[in-house]
Amino acid sequence: MDKEKKQGLRGKLNKVVLAYSGGLDTSVIVPWLRENYGCEVVCFTADVGQGIKELEGLEEKAKASGACQLVVKDLKEEFVKDFIYPCLRAGAIYEREYLLGTSMARPVIAKAMVDVAKEVGADAVAHGCTGKGNDQVRFELTFFALNPQLNVVAPWREWDIQGREDAIEYAKKHNVPVPVTKKSIYSRDRNLWHLSHEGDILEDPANEPKKDMYMISVDPEEAPNQPEYVEIGIVSGLPVSVNGKELSPASLLSELNEIGGRHGIGRIDLVENRLVGMKSRGVYETPGGTILFKAVRVLETLTLDRETMQVKDSLALKYAELVYAGRWFDPLREAMDAFMEKITSTTTGSVTLKLYKGNVTATSKTSPFSLYRQDISSFESGEIYDQADAGGFIRLYGLPMRVRAMLERGL
Repeated sequence: MDKEKKQGLRGKLNKVVLAYSGGLDTSVIVPWLRENYGCEVVCFTADVGQGIKELEGLEEKAKASGACQLVVKDLKEEFVKDFIYPCLRAGAIYEREYLLGTSMARPVIAKAMVDVAKEVGADAVAHGCTGKGNDQVRFELTFFALNPQLNVVAPWREWDIQGREDAIEYAKKHNVPVPVTKKSIYSRDRNLWHLSHEGDILEDPANEPKKDMYMISVDPEEAPNQPEYVEIGIVSGLPVSVNGKELSPASLLSELNEIGGRHGIGRIDLVENRLVGMKSRGVYETPGGTILFKAVRVLETLTLDRETMQVKDSLALKYAELVYAGRWFDPLREAMDAFMEKITSTTTGSVTLKLYKGNVTATSKTSPFSLYRQDISSFESGEIYDQADAGGFIRLYGLPMRVRAMLERGL
């Protein structure tokens, strides 16, 4: 077993496309792939809104590590339009609170890696995910679904490197410049939808997060003392405008991140069940996403009837589980998405929200397809609803309960 692990070989590979961030782990993976598989390494970096700083100097880093080239693709619009918006329309939330920020980003990155592999003639793809996390599953299920012929290499499941010190030693041995960026005490993942924090004191659920940990939202206690109102325009379950201004999906989300962030919107602290079985704690900042989820749900109170809303909510749980588990390209999710698109076809209108010290409150909602009728709902008498009809309805609706009570009393 030890011998097999030391070799770590799956045969000779020609060219590997590596998901590359420029950090220590992925910098070390480049020479490791070359050494263990005798292959060329093409580094791939996706811009999903993680910030310009994380993209600076990547080509020099990649080539210094031994890569033959670096491919960078701007996926921000595709990420929001084709991955975030369907989840938003479906109302997909994992385990009551998590808005699936990392879960939605992995399949868009993996899909682009499959495309790049085809472009450069690669026969394999690789990622730097650990063997304990969810991301390894999300990447690899996407690879399987889009090109089952690609070989997949996951160094963390094969090599002897155990941690940061081992990685630094390996880098020095292979003349790889060790990234000089300051090592954060937290493990973070950032994209246009959210910023997640894990590790350090967060590993004990009894510890309150430190105030200086948060990066894209102000402390609600320090948010402005005056509320801010924001109007979201929605067409068929998808947001299209902010305060009357039509924006592209990525631009719209960026705008709401800024607005929500300054009011401390969208912070959650969650112990979740990972796909691999263990529990983990994460703290998430999702300002724009929290605003959008609230807006869509509020508008649905006007446009969806009771039965439809109940079925939608029940399917949203399964939808979220599929996305969390990396099954984005599963036919079941795609079929459920078609259902969500159909039933939200009339979820069109406008919602005004009040943002104040971490809270989002709906103050106004309108829709040309609203099922709400003031002439029916009013306490005043109306022609459509005769209050006297309620007596017969209650007697019939309550008949099973009445029969059971009669039986228990011997009547």
